[in-house]
Amino acid sequence: MDTFADVPTTTLADVLSRENIMDLGIRPLTTTSPRLAGPAFTVRCPPGDNLMVHAAIYRAGPGSVIVVDTGGDVDFAVAGGNVMAVAQRHGVAGLVVDGVIRDLAEARDAGFPVYARGNVPIPGAKKAIGAHNVPVRCGGVTVQAGDIVVADEEGIVVVPAARRDEVFTAARAKLAKDEAETLQEWERAHRARIDKALAELGFEG
Repeated sequence: MDTFADVPTTTLADVLSRENIMDLGIRPLTTTSPRLAGPAFTVRCPPGDNLMVHAAIYRAGPGSVIVVDTGGDVDFAVAGGNVMAVAQRHGVAGLVVDGVIRDLAEARDAGFPVYARGNVPIPGAKKAIGAHNVPVRCGGVTVQAGDIVVADEEGIVVVPAARRDEVFTAARAKLAKDEAETLQEWERAHRARIDKALAELGFEG
């Protein structure tokens, strides 16, 4: 959502837990400025089939992030150039795919943010029904429809919808604190904290 558009994933990670952070295998593929934030439109596809992603581009609302669970498939692309172009035309903010895409150059040229495990030239089939807006697993994180997905070059964070206001308030407070603190102040407090931790562990050096 717009409120999370300028909140770094590093700040969100500081106020959330590891279970809200996708694994590093899902990375930005298509843009040099891959910033992405919006409510999740979740998609579950059977391995090797991308029908539900093709359907999702007409059903996901403007500003949403299509989050795709492929069941671990990295052999067949779930989206290509035309699918991503139509998604972008319909106002979809971007894709986060626990799998692979194709037509990477087309999406890159369009500046459409896509996070995925990689790309292959082989398209998936369109023969199997999966599901939309159900809980999915993506990058090791359970994502519910409507959860806030925030992604940048540091990684991908999922903010549970029920905690949106709480997390946003905590993140903005931390940002404000960090921005108000000089490097010298940070260094002084940091050194005191590290020296205390070392002393408590009996380190003498």
